[in-house]
Order: sequence, then C-alpha cells, then structure tokens
Amino acid sequence: MENNNLNNLPKDLFKPLVRKEDTSETISKPSRTFGQEAKRTFFKNKPALISLMLLVIIIIMSIVGPHMTEYGNDDQNLSRAKLPPHAPVLEKISWLGFDGTLTDDFKGSTVEEAKRKAILRFDKENKGKFIDFKVKSKGNGERNSAKVEATYHVYEAKGMGDQYFWLGTDHLGRDQWTRLWLGTRVSLIIAFVAALLDLLIGVAYGGISGFFGGKVDNYMQRVIEILVGIPNLVIILLMMLFMQPGIMSIVIALAITGWTGMARIVRGEVMKVKNQEFVLAARTLGTSNGSIIRKHLLPNIMGIIIVNTMFSIPSAVFFEAFLSFIGLGIVPPKASLGSLINIGFQNLRIYPHLLVYPAILISLIMITFNILGDGLRDAFDPKMHK
Repeated sequence: MENNNLNNLPKDLFKPLVRKEDTSETISKPSRTFGQEAKRTFFKNKPALISLMLLVIIIIMSIVGPHMTEYGNDDQNLSRAKLPPHAPVLEKISWLGFDGTLTDDFKGSTVEEAKRKAILRFDKENKGKFIDFKVKSKGNGERNSAKVEATYHVYEAKGMGDQYFWLGTDHLGRDQWTRLWLGTRVSLIIAFVAALLDLLIGVAYGGISGFFGGKVDNYMQRVIEILVGIPNLVIILLMMLFMQPGIMSIVIALAITGWTGMARIVRGEVMKVKNQEFVLAARTLGTSNGSIIRKHLLPNIMGIIIVNTMFSIPSAVFFEAFLSFIGLGIVPPKASLGSLINIGFQNLRIYPHLLVYPAILISLIMITFNILGDGLRDAFDPKMHK
C-alpha cells in the first residue's frame, strides 16, 4: 500500500543531487580562534556583562567619589555626628531614606510616656520641638501597651537644614560618602595587589613543580603542605608583632599563604598538558624548557589562571574586611569596608545607615566578582562554545 502511494507522487518533485568538487568541502560557518570563541561566549553571558559594568562603575567611583563632596576623610565635627542621609532632590521622597530624619517606635504605658521616651532619646534640648509623632496604639494602661512612631528632623534641630550629607555622617561627624568610597578604594587595592602576588608566585611555583616533576615536585609540594597548615589569622598576628597594622601587613599576610591554591591548580594543569603531543614534538625539535613553558604550556592553562585569579579577588576583599572588623586591619583614621561595617554594627539600633551602605557595597563586590568569574570560566571552557 505504501509503495503504491510513493509511485503515485509526481516525478517533478524529485531532483537529482549534483555533487560539485568546489563546494563539497565548503565550511558552512566562519572559522574562529579560541580567543574569538571565548570572547563571543562571554559577551552572550548577560549576568557576567552586567557584573563587569557594575565593577567598572565601583572602581571609577572609588577614584572620583571622594572628590564629589567638600569633606575630607578625617574632617571631624562632633556637632554633626551620626546625621542620617540627606540628599538634594531625593529628600522629597521620604520612603527612600534620604530626607534627613530619624524614625523609631517607642512604647509606654500611655501615649505621653512613649512620647517622653522619644524626646529623651532624640530631642531633649528642644523638648521635642523637631519631632513628629504618629500614634500607633493608645494603650490600655498596661506596661508598654501604648506605641508611637517618632520622626526626628535632626538637620532642622541642629540648624543645618541647608547642608547635605548624602550618606549621613559617622560617630565623629565625618562624611560617610567620602569615607565609603575611600574605604572601597583601600579594600580593592589590597585585593588586587594580593591577587597579583598570588598570580605571580603561584603560577611560577606551580609551573616549575609540575613541569620538572620527580624530586623537585616532591620537595616543593611538601613546602606547600606546611604553609597550608598555618592559619591566616596566626600569620596576621605574627605580622602585627613585626610590622605596623595597615595595608602592607595585610598584603604580606595574604601573600604568604594565598598563592598556594593557585600553585596547586597550575601544577595539576601543567602535569596534564606537558605530556601532550605538541609538547613532545617541541622537545623533539630541541626547544628549550623556557620556550616550552612560555609558548606552549602557559597559553593552554591561561584560562584556568584567569578564572582562579578572579575568584581570589573577592576572597581577599572579604578577608581584609574581616580583619578590619575585628580590629586587626586598617588603622583609624583610614577607612576600609570592614572598619566601616564595624562602626555601623556598633550603632545598628538607632543609626542603621552606618552599616547598610558599606554592607551593600561589599556584598555587591563579592557577588559581581563571583558572577564575572563564572562567566570567564564558561568563556574559557571549549565545551561551552556553541
């Protein structure tokens, strides 16, 4: 039955395939190098591109941000201490939190008692003249049954209604905007320098260990195992005994053990690549070991090196922030994201803005670097190229 149906089809629907020698071997798609494919894959990754743009903006702001206001890093004035954010234009939108007010809830047996608590905390000198109250619960005479919301117009109370501190001030009256971007600059400098040292030391050490192998590799790996067994915090404490706390001591502490991870990764990749046919061919032609490493091994492991470097930067940022948070990092009056978070944590209950903005910024840096690292990993993975 099926054969009869096929026989009934018009013959003009079928045309013979003519094979031409000049077109049979034509490549349907343009030929691309590995670098071009990596670039193409990376630019198709929208999260990685967005992360890259955000990081560029953060780096630019860390350079120009401190110069956008008239206040310096250590311009102290206790009369303007712990002011909330106050920004032009944005002050008209109260829910954004840039209107220069402090808001908190107060409880008491009666509404009047709750209001007195607010006045004692916010505006004792002016007897609540600059506080707006909103009654949330009138209470029934029991303890803390009444509740009011107090909005304190602190700039008007201090006679500074025409002054603007975009992100408020800290406990010493220093401009938080200026210190935030200066702290970001310090944290990024430490992270990039530490990552660069990890890159140089780790690649050189791991490359030599993996390339020569044998006893050389055995001895060099024992050194790495010893360094890995030393906690970073112990090294930092030892640095404090011989050096002043600051950028240099943190960078040295990060560089002492930070390169070991890179060295292990590079060693494994070199040991895998050095037995490939093109390396054996280069040896047969009499190519020196230095040329083999520079021209054959490094280009083939460059992808994993770049990706690992991108992941080491946020780790260094976090480690510096941790040290500054516990008081072992940047020495005041210099600022870093960790020291700003420490100050904000101490004043979290009444002045949350001191913690919120540096915490958001360091989280953004960590997330964007990790997403960018994932994007670069996919870009340098041939299996991801389509």
